[in-house]
Amino acid sequence: MMARTKRDRRTYSAGEWGRNRVRVFPDPRTGVMQIEWREDRRRLTRSLKHRDWARARQQADEFAAGFNGPKPGDERETKPQPLTLKALFDIYGEEVTPAKSERARRFDRAAMKMFLGFLGKHRKPETLSQRDWDRFIRQRRAGKIGPSGRPVSDRTVEHDLKFLLAVLNWAAKSRDEEGRLLLDSNPLRGLKVPKEKNPTRVVLTHAEYEALLQVSARVDWRFRVALVIAHETGHRIGSIRQLRWADIDMERGTIRWRAENEKTGYEHRTPITAEALAALREARIRNSGSGNCPVFPAPKDPSRCLDRSRVRVWWDKAQKLAGLEPRRGRGWHSLRRKFASDLMSQPLKVLCELGGWKTALTVLQCYQRADEDRLREALADRRSPGSRTHLAGINGGHRTPGIP
Repeated sequence: MMARTKRDRRTYSAGEWGRNRVRVFPDPRTGVMQIEWREDRRRLTRSLKHRDWARARQQADEFAAGFNGPKPGDERETKPQPLTLKALFDIYGEEVTPAKSERARRFDRAAMKMFLGFLGKHRKPETLSQRDWDRFIRQRRAGKIGPSGRPVSDRTVEHDLKFLLAVLNWAAKSRDEEGRLLLDSNPLRGLKVPKEKNPTRVVLTHAEYEALLQVSARVDWRFRVALVIAHETGHRIGSIRQLRWADIDMERGTIRWRAENEKTGYEHRTPITAEALAALREARIRNSGSGNCPVFPAPKDPSRCLDRSRVRVWWDKAQKLAGLEPRRGRGWHSLRRKFASDLMSQPLKVLCELGGWKTALTVLQCYQRADEDRLREALADRRSPGSRTHLAGINGGHRTPGIP
């Protein structure tokens, strides 16, 4: 007997040509496994009515070997099989994950691998409980599980558990080909997700930005241009390093931010400042590419964009050259928080459009921070003549005790 898997087409063949050849493959539209064989010189295809790749391969081997059990399409074959955590992740990974951004797809794959290693591939999702939840939180915090092997913050644990909840919620609303729910209900619904009490959200100061800018040319011209673009647009470095010249309109002074490069999947176009335009002109001199060529080409392969590790290494190098003490949270994202805080006086709708935020609540909770100078300025405004007149009007012209 011969078995072969064609990874590029996702098919598996068992048996011998002209004798007992069997092929299994997923339906390209639904992902449901199909089995194909020849009988009386006719090619026959039947649905296996599931999406479990390992199970389909086993069925192909058994059928090719002359297995005397139920034939493909037999009614007894439609008996529901226990849903394992691996089978559920496989279905979710085939139907939901592909619609997400590249960064989200990478996270999904890493999270699935982590949970399967922790809970077990054959674990039935409906048996998950508070004990599993609490055990995961303890061990994930301590760094006993996870790709890094290091302790992580509650924010990371929260992100992981929200993914698991999303998968279980989706399964509780999705049905198989026979109309049965994948899960009757989410067994972890209502459990408390840990929250970071004091999240580290550093806002880069203007003095720190100037110090980085001063040494940026010594790091790399791409670092200098990216630093200015990040400061002037408030966008994530992941979106900036993947810019292409087709996204830049020099004449109108605008940048198109592609949905596939945005964490939120929100495609939008923003105007840019004179400083950003000057930086892009510098990039044009250094990099004469056009069209779909990267604005920030990788050093060893100009056809590719800079990778994440490269811009992170450059940031650390610039901090050392600028004489800035390393500080947790002071990275590329601190520029995004600086942008949101610098424009605090602008309407939230305008700020969201400029920085690519989908909701104003995210800006208020995670990005804007009023420094001491701004707080003192607000208190001074409260004591201004206009404010006293306003208070007098509220109190019917009578002076409020304690206010001169």
